[in-house]
Amino acid sequence: MNRPLRLGLTGPIGCGKSTISGWLAARPGIVTVDADDVAREVLAAGTPQVEAVYERFGEALRRRDGTLDRAGLGALVFDDPPALAALEAIVHPAVRPRILAAIERAESDGADAVIVEAIKLVEGGLATLCDEVWLVTCDRATSLARTVGRGASEDDARRRIDAQADLTDRLRPHATRVVDTSTSMDDTRAVVDDALEDALARHAAAARPT
Repeated sequence: MNRPLRLGLTGPIGCGKSTISGWLAARPGIVTVDADDVAREVLAAGTPQVEAVYERFGEALRRRDGTLDRAGLGALVFDDPPALAALEAIVHPAVRPRILAAIERAESDGADAVIVEAIKLVEGGLATLCDEVWLVTCDRATSLARTVGRGASEDDARRRIDAQADLTDRLRPHATRVVDTSTSMDDTRAVVDDALEDALARHAAAARPT
């Protein structure tokens, strides 16, 4: 049995990674793995990682029901690179094995493609596992509107976008394809559908014996 296509999705906030992942997930034979969802599992109540977070960042982040105050944690680390590095040192070593296990499960189940959505796809070493890396981009106005539309204040949205200002340039050398979502949803979906068909065809051709 040929190995499924492994496709990584990455890119700045508000540009549509999750939307594209959702479109792909709706297709038969495609499994998606969201690194953010995995990180939430890692920091669920009672895990060693969340207890390490309380030890490092304070018990004030522990809610009465035992869950983590994620917004409070985000505020603590957002403008503090050493604090963010400390958080990533707690979380990332537990996230990667879970993502790898999810990929292996999808492949053993006979998936046609496995989509890994992660903003740290490249930095976390996951891009090297992928056959293709799609960099999802958009213009600033579109990113701002979408981020605010998801519930962020305009000031917070601007801060988050500014914090990732150089992300596209840093990721572009690692990208197999760049998907600009600044256009209409219909146009973007058509681009995504065509790109997936091409990626699947290339993967199948590469797997055929010569």
